[in-house]
Amino acid sequence: MITDLATIWAALIAFAVLAYVCLDGFDLGIGILFPFLGTRADRHLAMNTIAPVWDGNETWLVLGGGGLFAVFPLAYAVVMPALYPLIIMMLLGLIFRGVAFEFVHRTRRMQAFWEWGFAIGSMLAALAQGLALGGLVQGITVANRSFAGGTWDWLTPFSVLTAVALMTGYALLGATWLNLRTEGMPQLNARAIARPLAVGFVALIGAVSLATVFVRPEYMDRWFGWPAILYSLTVPLLVLAAAWALWTGLRDDLAGRAFLATLAIFALSFAGLGISFFPNIVPPGLTIAEAAAPDTSLKFLLVGASVLIPLILSYTAYSYWVFRGKVRPEDGYH
Repeated sequence: MITDLATIWAALIAFAVLAYVCLDGFDLGIGILFPFLGTRADRHLAMNTIAPVWDGNETWLVLGGGGLFAVFPLAYAVVMPALYPLIIMMLLGLIFRGVAFEFVHRTRRMQAFWEWGFAIGSMLAALAQGLALGGLVQGITVANRSFAGGTWDWLTPFSVLTAVALMTGYALLGATWLNLRTEGMPQLNARAIARPLAVGFVALIGAVSLATVFVRPEYMDRWFGWPAILYSLTVPLLVLAAAWALWTGLRDDLAGRAFLATLAIFALSFAGLGISFFPNIVPPGLTIAEAAAPDTSLKFLLVGASVLIPLILSYTAYSYWVFRGKVRPEDGYH
Protein backbone atom coordinates (compact mmCIF):
# COMPACT_ATOMS: atom_id res chain seq x y z
CA MET A 1 0.00 0.00 0.00
CA ILE A 2 2.83 2.40 0.80
CA THR A 3 4.18 2.08 -2.73
CA ASP A 4 0.76 3.00 -4.17
CA LEU A 5 0.41 5.99 -1.84
CA ALA A 6 3.98 7.04 -2.52
CA THR A 7 3.35 6.96 -6.27
CA ILE A 8 0.21 9.05 -5.83
CA TRP A 9 2.18 11.57 -3.81
CA ALA A 10 5.00 11.60 -6.35
CA ALA A 11 2.41 12.44 -9.01
CA LEU A 12 0.93 15.23 -6.85
CA ILE A 13 4.32 16.80 -6.19
CA ALA A 14 5.22 16.48 -9.87
CA PHE A 15 1.97 18.28 -10.70
CA ALA A 16 2.79 21.06 -8.23
CA VAL A 17 6.25 21.51 -9.74
CA LEU A 18 4.85 21.57 -13.27
CA ALA A 19 2.19 24.09 -12.24
CA TYR A 20 4.90 26.29 -10.74
CA VAL A 21 7.09 26.06 -13.84
CA CYS A 22 4.21 26.92 -16.17
CA LEU A 23 2.65 29.69 -14.08
CA ASP A 24 5.66 31.35 -12.50
CA GLY A 25 7.62 30.65 -15.68
CA PHE A 26 6.08 33.55 -17.60
CA ASP A 27 6.55 35.81 -14.53
CA LEU A 28 10.24 34.99 -14.52
CA GLY A 29 10.31 35.26 -18.29
CA ILE A 30 9.04 38.82 -18.18
CA GLY A 31 11.81 39.61 -15.68
CA ILE A 32 14.41 38.03 -17.98
CA LEU A 33 13.11 40.07 -20.92
CA PHE A 34 12.62 43.22 -18.86
CA PRO A 35 15.69 45.16 -20.11
CA PHE A 36 14.64 44.47 -23.73
CA LEU A 37 11.02 45.62 -23.58
CA GLY A 38 11.46 49.12 -24.96
CA THR A 39 10.40 52.20 -23.02
CA ARG A 40 9.81 52.43 -19.29
CA ALA A 41 6.10 52.62 -19.97
CA ASP A 42 6.27 49.35 -21.92
CA ARG A 43 8.24 47.67 -19.12
CA HIS A 44 5.75 48.79 -16.49
CA LEU A 45 2.90 47.62 -18.70
CA ALA A 46 4.56 44.18 -18.79
CA MET A 47 4.71 44.16 -14.99
CA ASN A 48 1.05 45.13 -14.81
CA THR A 49 0.08 42.06 -16.84
CA ILE A 50 1.31 39.80 -14.04
CA ALA A 51 0.57 42.07 -11.06
CA PRO A 52 -2.65 40.30 -9.98
CA VAL A 53 -1.27 36.76 -10.20
CA TRP A 54 2.51 36.63 -9.77
CA ASP A 55 2.60 36.01 -6.02
CA GLY A 56 -0.20 33.42 -6.18
CA ASN A 57 1.77 31.55 -8.84
CA GLU A 58 4.54 30.91 -6.32
CA THR A 59 2.11 28.99 -4.11
CA TRP A 60 2.94 25.92 -6.16
CA LEU A 61 6.63 26.19 -5.30
CA VAL A 62 5.76 26.18 -1.59
CA LEU A 63 3.45 23.21 -2.09
CA GLY A 64 6.09 21.27 -4.02
CA GLY A 65 8.90 21.99 -1.55
CA GLY A 66 6.74 21.46 1.51
CA GLY A 67 5.30 18.26 0.08
CA LEU A 68 8.77 16.92 -0.63
CA PHE A 69 9.80 17.61 2.97
CA ALA A 70 6.70 15.99 4.46
CA VAL A 71 6.15 13.06 2.11
CA PHE A 72 9.66 12.17 0.93
CA PRO A 73 11.90 13.28 3.81
CA LEU A 74 14.82 11.12 2.67
CA ALA A 75 14.76 12.69 -0.80
CA TYR A 76 14.58 16.14 0.80
CA ALA A 77 17.54 15.30 3.06
CA VAL A 78 19.59 14.21 0.04
CA VAL A 79 18.63 16.93 -2.44
CA MET A 80 18.97 19.94 -0.14
CA PRO A 81 22.65 19.54 0.83
CA ALA A 82 23.49 18.58 -2.76
CA LEU A 83 21.95 21.79 -4.11
CA TYR A 84 22.27 24.22 -1.19
CA PRO A 85 24.05 27.00 -3.15
CA LEU A 86 21.40 26.87 -5.87
CA ILE A 87 18.47 26.80 -3.44
CA ILE A 88 19.87 29.86 -1.67
CA MET A 89 20.45 31.62 -4.99
CA MET A 90 16.90 30.88 -6.10
CA LEU A 91 15.34 32.10 -2.86
CA LEU A 92 17.40 35.29 -2.84
CA GLY A 93 16.41 35.94 -6.46
CA LEU A 94 12.72 35.36 -5.75
CA ILE A 95 12.82 37.55 -2.64
CA PHE A 96 14.65 40.38 -4.40
CA ARG A 97 12.34 40.35 -7.42
CA GLY A 98 9.31 40.32 -5.10
CA VAL A 99 10.56 43.34 -3.17
CA ALA A 100 11.50 45.09 -6.41
CA PHE A 101 8.03 44.42 -7.83
CA GLU A 102 6.48 46.43 -5.01
CA PHE A 103 9.11 49.16 -4.68
CA VAL A 104 9.36 50.00 -8.39
CA HIS A 105 5.85 51.49 -8.22
CA ARG A 106 6.46 53.33 -4.94
CA THR A 107 9.59 55.34 -5.66
CA ARG A 108 10.89 57.73 -8.28
CA ARG A 109 14.44 58.40 -7.14
CA MET A 110 15.44 54.70 -7.08
CA GLN A 111 13.05 53.41 -9.71
CA ALA A 112 15.84 52.36 -12.09
CA PHE A 113 17.54 50.42 -9.26
CA TRP A 114 14.40 48.43 -8.50
CA GLU A 115 13.72 47.82 -12.19
CA TRP A 116 17.14 46.20 -12.49
CA GLY A 117 16.45 44.40 -9.23
CA PHE A 118 13.34 42.87 -10.75
CA ALA A 119 15.28 41.76 -13.84
CA ILE A 120 18.35 40.44 -12.01
CA GLY A 121 16.27 38.66 -9.36
CA SER A 122 14.27 36.91 -12.08
CA MET A 123 17.43 35.90 -13.93
CA LEU A 124 19.08 34.55 -10.77
CA ALA A 125 16.02 32.49 -9.83
CA ALA A 126 15.70 31.04 -13.34
CA LEU A 127 19.43 30.31 -13.57
CA ALA A 128 19.40 28.55 -10.20
CA GLN A 129 16.40 26.43 -11.19
CA GLY A 130 18.03 25.38 -14.45
CA LEU A 131 21.32 24.46 -12.79
CA ALA A 132 19.46 22.53 -10.09
CA LEU A 133 17.47 20.62 -12.70
CA GLY A 134 20.63 19.71 -14.57
CA GLY A 135 22.35 18.67 -11.35
CA LEU A 136 19.42 16.44 -10.42
CA VAL A 137 19.17 14.83 -13.87
CA GLN A 138 22.85 13.93 -13.95
CA GLY A 139 22.49 12.24 -10.55
CA ILE A 140 23.31 12.82 -6.90
CA THR A 141 25.83 10.71 -5.04
CA VAL A 142 24.19 8.90 -2.10
CA ALA A 143 25.87 6.69 0.50
CA ASN A 144 24.26 5.33 3.68
CA ARG A 145 21.03 7.21 2.90
CA SER A 146 22.68 10.63 2.82
CA PHE A 147 24.38 12.93 0.35
CA ALA A 148 28.00 11.89 -0.22
CA GLY A 149 29.07 14.15 -3.07
CA GLY A 150 30.90 17.45 -3.30
CA THR A 151 29.65 21.03 -2.98
CA TRP A 152 30.06 21.79 -6.70
CA ASP A 153 28.93 18.47 -8.21
CA TRP A 154 25.98 20.25 -9.80
CA LEU A 155 28.20 22.57 -11.87
CA THR A 156 28.88 20.74 -15.14
CA PRO A 157 28.52 21.53 -18.86
CA PHE A 158 25.28 19.54 -18.85
CA SER A 159 23.75 21.59 -16.01
CA VAL A 160 24.81 24.83 -17.72
CA LEU A 161 23.14 23.66 -20.95
CA THR A 162 19.99 22.82 -19.00
CA ALA A 163 20.03 26.25 -17.34
CA VAL A 164 20.35 28.03 -20.69
CA ALA A 165 17.46 25.97 -22.07
CA LEU A 166 15.21 26.71 -19.08
CA MET A 167 15.97 30.44 -19.13
CA THR A 168 15.25 30.55 -22.85
CA GLY A 169 11.98 28.71 -22.26
CA TYR A 170 10.96 31.10 -19.50
CA ALA A 171 11.77 34.06 -21.74
CA LEU A 172 9.61 32.50 -24.48
CA LEU A 173 6.76 32.01 -22.01
CA GLY A 174 7.07 35.67 -21.00
CA ALA A 175 7.06 36.83 -24.62
CA THR A 176 4.02 34.73 -25.56
CA TRP A 177 2.23 35.92 -22.42
CA LEU A 178 2.85 39.56 -23.39
CA ASN A 179 1.72 38.76 -26.92
CA LEU A 180 -1.51 37.44 -25.41
CA ARG A 181 -2.14 40.19 -22.87
CA THR A 182 -1.02 43.40 -24.62
CA GLU A 183 -1.90 45.22 -27.82
CA GLY A 184 -0.33 47.68 -30.22
CA MET A 185 3.42 48.19 -30.26
CA PRO A 186 4.12 46.21 -27.04
CA GLN A 187 2.38 43.19 -28.58
CA LEU A 188 4.30 43.53 -31.84
CA ASN A 189 7.58 43.75 -29.92
CA ALA A 190 6.69 40.68 -27.85
CA ARG A 191 5.86 38.69 -30.97
CA ALA A 192 9.12 39.74 -32.62
CA ILE A 193 11.07 38.64 -29.53
CA ALA A 194 9.17 35.35 -29.33
CA ARG A 195 10.12 34.11 -32.82
CA PRO A 196 13.90 33.65 -32.30
CA LEU A 197 13.26 32.45 -28.76
CA ALA A 198 10.92 29.74 -30.11
CA VAL A 199 13.58 28.47 -32.51
CA GLY A 200 16.26 28.60 -29.82
CA PHE A 201 14.11 26.86 -27.22
CA VAL A 202 13.16 23.94 -29.46
CA ALA A 203 16.80 23.53 -30.52
CA LEU A 204 17.96 23.60 -26.89
CA ILE A 205 15.32 21.04 -25.89
CA GLY A 206 16.71 18.77 -28.58
CA ALA A 207 20.27 19.31 -27.35
CA VAL A 208 19.36 18.66 -23.71
CA SER A 209 17.31 15.59 -24.62
CA LEU A 210 20.13 14.15 -26.68
CA ALA A 211 22.65 14.84 -23.92
CA THR A 212 20.37 13.38 -21.24
CA VAL A 213 20.29 9.85 -22.67
CA PHE A 214 24.10 9.77 -22.49
CA VAL A 215 24.32 11.14 -18.93
CA ARG A 216 23.35 7.83 -17.34
CA PRO A 217 23.05 4.41 -19.03
CA GLU A 218 19.61 3.74 -17.49
CA TYR A 219 18.20 6.78 -19.30
CA MET A 220 19.13 5.20 -22.62
CA ASP A 221 17.30 2.00 -21.64
CA ARG A 222 14.19 3.86 -20.48
CA TRP A 223 13.93 5.77 -23.75
CA PHE A 224 15.09 3.28 -26.34
CA GLY A 225 14.64 -0.12 -24.67
CA TRP A 226 11.86 -2.46 -25.74
CA PRO A 227 8.91 -1.99 -25.32
CA ALA A 228 9.53 1.47 -23.75
CA ILE A 229 10.35 2.95 -27.14
CA LEU A 230 6.74 2.40 -28.24
CA TYR A 231 5.51 5.16 -25.93
CA SER A 232 8.67 7.19 -25.23
CA LEU A 233 9.06 8.30 -28.85
CA THR A 234 5.59 9.85 -28.78
CA VAL A 235 6.99 12.61 -26.57
CA PRO A 236 9.41 14.12 -29.14
CA LEU A 237 6.77 13.75 -31.85
CA LEU A 238 4.28 15.68 -29.73
CA VAL A 239 6.96 18.31 -28.98
CA LEU A 240 7.42 18.83 -32.72
CA ALA A 241 3.65 19.17 -33.15
CA ALA A 242 3.51 21.73 -30.32
CA ALA A 243 6.48 23.59 -31.84
CA TRP A 244 4.60 23.80 -35.16
CA ALA A 245 1.52 25.12 -33.35
CA LEU A 246 3.70 27.69 -31.60
CA TRP A 247 5.29 28.87 -34.84
CA THR A 248 1.99 29.11 -36.73
CA GLY A 249 0.44 30.89 -33.75
CA LEU A 250 3.16 33.54 -33.89
CA ARG A 251 3.04 33.71 -37.69
CA ASP A 252 -0.75 34.03 -37.95
CA ASP A 253 -1.26 36.30 -34.92
CA LEU A 254 -3.00 33.60 -32.88
CA ALA A 255 -1.76 34.68 -29.47
CA GLY A 256 -3.71 32.10 -27.47
CA ARG A 257 -2.42 29.24 -29.59
CA ALA A 258 1.18 30.43 -29.26
CA PHE A 259 0.98 30.68 -25.46
CA LEU A 260 -0.77 27.33 -25.02
CA ALA A 261 1.69 25.65 -27.38
CA THR A 262 4.59 26.93 -25.29
CA LEU A 263 2.94 25.54 -22.17
CA ALA A 264 2.48 22.22 -23.99
CA ILE A 265 6.19 22.08 -24.83
CA PHE A 266 7.02 22.56 -21.15
CA ALA A 267 4.52 19.89 -20.10
CA LEU A 268 5.89 17.41 -22.66
CA SER A 269 9.47 18.12 -21.58
CA PHE A 270 8.37 17.45 -18.01
CA ALA A 271 6.83 14.16 -19.14
CA GLY A 272 10.17 13.31 -20.69
CA LEU A 273 11.82 13.82 -17.31
CA GLY A 274 9.28 11.44 -15.82
CA ILE A 275 10.23 8.77 -18.36
CA SER A 276 13.91 9.22 -17.49
CA PHE A 277 13.38 9.23 -13.71
CA PHE A 278 10.63 6.75 -12.85
CA PRO A 279 10.64 4.88 -10.49
CA ASN A 280 13.45 6.97 -8.96
CA ILE A 281 12.81 10.25 -7.21
CA VAL A 282 16.52 11.10 -6.90
CA PRO A 283 18.69 9.59 -9.63
CA PRO A 284 20.48 7.33 -9.89
CA GLY A 285 19.24 4.98 -7.18
CA LEU A 286 16.82 6.49 -4.64
CA THR A 287 13.35 5.23 -5.53
CA ILE A 288 9.97 6.72 -4.72
CA ALA A 289 9.12 3.85 -2.37
CA GLU A 290 12.45 4.03 -0.52
CA ALA A 291 12.20 7.78 0.07
CA ALA A 292 8.56 7.83 1.20
CA ALA A 293 7.38 8.62 4.71
CA PRO A 294 5.47 5.98 6.72
CA ASP A 295 2.12 4.77 5.48
CA THR A 296 0.16 6.57 8.21
CA SER A 297 1.80 9.91 7.35
CA LEU A 298 1.04 9.53 3.66
CA LYS A 299 -2.62 8.79 4.40
CA PHE A 300 -2.96 11.72 6.81
CA LEU A 301 -1.31 14.20 4.44
CA LEU A 302 -3.34 12.96 1.50
CA VAL A 303 -6.55 13.96 3.30
CA GLY A 304 -5.26 17.52 3.65
CA ALA A 305 -4.02 17.61 0.06
CA SER A 306 -7.41 16.48 -1.22
CA VAL A 307 -8.83 19.71 0.22
CA LEU A 308 -5.90 22.07 -0.32
CA ILE A 309 -5.06 21.34 -3.96
CA PRO A 310 -8.62 21.84 -5.31
CA LEU A 311 -8.83 25.04 -3.24
CA ILE A 312 -5.60 26.38 -4.76
CA LEU A 313 -6.75 25.41 -8.25
CA SER A 314 -10.08 27.16 -7.67
CA TYR A 315 -8.73 30.50 -6.51
CA THR A 316 -5.99 30.42 -9.16
CA ALA A 317 -8.52 29.84 -11.93
CA TYR A 318 -10.80 32.52 -10.48
CA SER A 319 -8.03 35.12 -10.35
CA TYR A 320 -7.06 34.46 -13.96
CA TRP A 321 -10.70 34.68 -14.99
CA VAL A 322 -11.29 37.98 -13.19
CA PHE A 323 -8.16 39.59 -14.67
CA ARG A 324 -8.55 38.16 -18.17
CA GLY A 325 -8.26 40.21 -21.33
CA LYS A 326 -5.87 42.83 -22.63
CA VAL A 327 -3.97 45.08 -20.24
CA ARG A 328 -3.67 48.73 -21.27
CA PRO A 329 -1.31 51.49 -20.08
CA GLU A 330 -4.06 53.16 -18.05
CA ASP A 331 -4.59 49.93 -16.07
CA GLY A 332 -2.18 50.75 -13.27
CA TYR A 333 -0.77 48.60 -10.46
CA HIS A 334 -2.39 49.26 -7.07
